[in-house]
Amino acid sequence: MAGTNSERELLAEGPAIILVEPQLGENIGMVARAMANFGIAELRLVNPRDGWPSEKAQAAAAKADHVIDATQVFATLEEAVADLNFVFATTARQRDGFKEIRSPVTAASMLRERFSLGEKTGILFGRERWGLSNEEVALADEIVTFPVNPAFASLNIAQAVLLMSYEWMKSGMQDDAATPFQRVEQRPATKSQLIGLFDQIEEALDARNYFHPLTKKPRMIDNLRAVLSRPNFTEPEISVLRGVLTSLDRFQRRWPKGKGPATTGGEDEGNGAGDEA
Repeated sequence: MAGTNSERELLAEGPAIILVEPQLGENIGMVARAMANFGIAELRLVNPRDGWPSEKAQAAAAKADHVIDATQVFATLEEAVADLNFVFATTARQRDGFKEIRSPVTAASMLRERFSLGEKTGILFGRERWGLSNEEVALADEIVTFPVNPAFASLNIAQAVLLMSYEWMKSGMQDDAATPFQRVEQRPATKSQLIGLFDQIEEALDARNYFHPLTKKPRMIDNLRAVLSRPNFTEPEISVLRGVLTSLDRFQRRWPKGKGPATTGGEDEGNGAGDEA
């Protein structure tokens, strides 16, 4: 939705995010922020260690107030999932059991489909130190796990919630390669404008004895024009480059003491050094 931040639509839907016995208020706040980033709004806490509400969570949420203010607290996981029709449990390690295991992409697609049918869904996230118990996983319908480094599979709560929230957002996009904004359209430069750039650069270089020796000048000009014609410049880009050249030509070059044309006896040997600018 176009317009200023205050005019943009605030997405607030999707599955309930359920944190089981979270320990740090800062982590809860960062979870709320991750949810708000990708349009999920319902946060449920099961027996948070430091109680609720939490000033540390509020501060870490970075103004995701609509998530923090609506947060629900439950004494048990059974109470937290009681009204839900379908629940995923997140885990980074293999579990014994008979539950289906899904990737985040598949899980988000399934949640989106159930959401469109009016079902209430949720995603369980475990404790910071050791995740969910087998008994807690048993309360879920299926498992979702992340493709992480096998030797370093631990994710903190906010990271895990952000990954699932991101996949949730993508599952509702018609084109998951779309971006929220694009580069500003600019008119391509005309050949006349490009030739004007060639002429200005070549004149400036010629004045500084760049084309040395003269027998190589035609070939050097060909190479220079080949390089400058590759980027497909736009009109504003041509204007920027010509403005730079004009500025460089406006002032004398300042040579370090003991160097420059006055002390080298005339023309410089190397390309790029040269006479008075």
